[in-house]
Amino acid sequence: MSAYTGTLNETQRMDTAAAIAVALTVAGWASAFPAIRAGLAAFQPLELGALRFAIAAVPAAIFLAVKRPALPRVDEMWRFAFGGAIFVALYTAMLNFGELTVSAGAAGFIINVSPIFTAIMAMALLGERFSGMAWVGTAISFTGIGIIAVADGHGLHFNAGALLVLGSALCSAVNTIVQKPLFSRHHPLTIAASNMVLGALCLSPFLPEAFSQAAVADTAGLGAVIYLGIVPSMIAYAAWATALSRLPAARASNFLYLVSPTSALIGFFWLGEVPSLLGILGGALALGGVIVVNLKR
Repeated sequence: MSAYTGTLNETQRMDTAAAIAVALTVAGWASAFPAIRAGLAAFQPLELGALRFAIAAVPAAIFLAVKRPALPRVDEMWRFAFGGAIFVALYTAMLNFGELTVSAGAAGFIINVSPIFTAIMAMALLGERFSGMAWVGTAISFTGIGIIAVADGHGLHFNAGALLVLGSALCSAVNTIVQKPLFSRHHPLTIAASNMVLGALCLSPFLPEAFSQAAVADTAGLGAVIYLGIVPSMIAYAAWATALSRLPAARASNFLYLVSPTSALIGFFWLGEVPSLLGILGGALALGGVIVVNLKR
């Protein structure tokens, strides 16, 4: 079996690979919000998640079978299990149920509290430093995302759906901290593939009903779930693992503020949704905050 010999100290920098990984993550996850809304028109939330990650788990399992990576140590097993159960299965279930009643724009805003959670936990648990200027940039980005949410015609309504989306953001942040130590010994693609397979197994009890719903789903619904399985799942999760292996957790998570403005851009080209002036202003602030955080890096 092969072992990953990289170390955290060797790769904690923004290089070409990290930049590409961040870009793929942002684009993939930004497109997930409208795709989930489209998928929910044909599938129930748990069944949508089960079929989505069943699609993603097939190439992930083949990768693990061919690569035959080093097995996790006993003290690492819970971290791998956490990624599958929490970062994939629970995150997906909460987000899907949340988007039944929360608009895609509002969901994008709520998800974007994840970097705040991550930064606080990274300082407390990983010993990472987050400067005063970085917090200023975070505040700028968070303000921008808030303006985008206000510009959304549906506004923000903190009902049960919004709380579920907030819970999915917490799942993402906690997993970032839990799985960060794995990158010192395991390849990021191994971790991402393991998350896909374990998450699919957690959601597998809902797969039979998912196939039944797929049999009567329209083309748009089937296209949405296939897209979710390939791009926001298989590709974006692998890209996020790569980014997390090459950047500090707090800094990597800060780039997720770009998900909402990118989602608005995708909505413009995909759905013909024209952003308002407030939406454009919010996107500019979100991008500006990320630049401030990374200005001296």
